[in-house]
Amino acid sequence: MAIFNMKKRIHKMMLVVFTGLVCISGQAADAKKVIKLFNGTDLNNWIQQKPRAWEAKDGVLGPSLSPGGYIWAKGNFENFELELDFKMSKRCNSGVFFRTNSKNPVQGGFEIQILDSHGKVKAGRHDCGALYDALAPSVNAARPPGEWNHMKLIVNGSVVKVRLNGKEVIDADLDQWKTARKNPDGSRNKFRTALKDLPRAGSIGLQYHGHPVWFKNLNLKKL
Repeated sequence: MAIFNMKKRIHKMMLVVFTGLVCISGQAADAKKVIKLFNGTDLNNWIQQKPRAWEAKDGVLGPSLSPGGYIWAKGNFENFELELDFKMSKRCNSGVFFRTNSKNPVQGGFEIQILDSHGKVKAGRHDCGALYDALAPSVNAARPPGEWNHMKLIVNGSVVKVRLNGKEVIDADLDQWKTARKNPDGSRNKFRTALKDLPRAGSIGLQYHGHPVWFKNLNLKKL
């Protein structure tokens, strides 16, 4: 009887351990589940700076008849992979903001620039694909206005990487930005706080800055 009871207790312990492992595995899988930031039909997952400035139409997120300002995905995001498609109009100026204070987007976080800079021989820190005002894209991969572009943004700890239309254009280590208003190469930037000291979590947002821009297929995976 004693041996039987001992085997029974061992069986229960093994069952508890197995159940725990299954739960942990399930949680890990959930953590890497793809999150659709935009479902293609409504803006319930978004907060607009200016009411009714953006709209969902035909699976696309874009400016409405009275456009302007930012639109922010609900939630707080730290380490992630974000993939999206965007289309620019002529003279378009926009951006994808991340790890940002939505109440202070200019100084409170980071931006990957979206700009009508197709065909420019040497892209700068304000051109399409740039880590805005901090690092120029290694190559100008922007397509002409009216064509869809694909962006993959990877943010993990101090690492920021951007692939634009299949080309890696940004590979940055934020810890190298050690001084306020200064980039590692000695050039000046706008940031009153050194990039290494900016928050490592925050909002994800899109910008309308005077000329139409459209987005679709905004999918995020937490890392």
